[in-house]
Amino acid sequence: MNKQSMTMKAVICPKYGPPEVLTIQELPKPVPKKNEVLIKIVASTVNTGDARIRGLKVKGLMKLVMRLMLGFTKPRKPVLGVVFSGIVEQVGENASQFKVGDEVYGSTGLNQGCHAEFLCISENKVITHKPKNASFEEAAALPFGGQTAIYFLRKGKIAEINDPQVLIYGSTGSVGTAAVQIAKNYGAKVTAVCSSKGKELTQTLGADNIIQYDQQAFTKVSDKFDIILDAVGKTSKKECAPLLKPNGKFLSVEGLDIASERTEYLNFLRQLFENKKFKAIIDKVYPMDQVVEAHRFVDTGSKKGNVVLKIIH
Repeated sequence: MNKQSMTMKAVICPKYGPPEVLTIQELPKPVPKKNEVLIKIVASTVNTGDARIRGLKVKGLMKLVMRLMLGFTKPRKPVLGVVFSGIVEQVGENASQFKVGDEVYGSTGLNQGCHAEFLCISENKVITHKPKNASFEEAAALPFGGQTAIYFLRKGKIAEINDPQVLIYGSTGSVGTAAVQIAKNYGAKVTAVCSSKGKELTQTLGADNIIQYDQQAFTKVSDKFDIILDAVGKTSKKECAPLLKPNGKFLSVEGLDIASERTEYLNFLRQLFENKKFKAIIDKVYPMDQVVEAHRFVDTGSKKGNVVLKIIH
């Protein structure tokens, strides 16, 4: 892309629906405000959250809640994508934390906008320097699952528990792969629940015990847990209650509790990654012009870790 160009390519979601509603269009290239930086995005991800927004794939009351939050008949912000890694191309006159050429990564939450060649973001939002030893693809794979896992495990007060016993249900998705690793970094004994196909991956993440749900019911184990994290939203507090210790906590990504996004979390992930205590798990990498195929794959529910969208080659 010509640096002097005043336009950029972006993935547009003009209405709720299947992956085929997505198109690539030319949009005006954004200009940073005084406290913003302009990021040339190299990579993003297509995660379950993106697919859920695109397809409005939620049940019951949550459908109304999502319409109110995101747009009633179509996404109010048509450029999806909530995580990015890239290079600072321009700095607003009052921005001082970053300079042109810095390699950064971050997340935009409900503001979205990361499935585009450029993004303007306030330097005070969720953005920081990417891990020095991470590729742009790896850096893009860290924020979504990593921040969600940190949020829920800290909500369970994992750092305050002696020898925490943690069960991660759905250990092979973007949240689950991160949660296993982060729980281990807190000194937890981790029991992971996955399919037989996910056993090998889960072993590489350091899980102490693995329950293959297609071979045995995870609720039949005799262990009791301080924290049970449902990383895919497919079990319930009622089903897991017999497995909890008296003060144990059941936490789930499903529901109204939306994980916080914080620069502090990104810095924590960067530290873990640079110290080789955290792996970025990437299943597939798609170029931006294959975004429909990327969404189709995420919709299958079979991805392991993250699906990366390569924005600029």
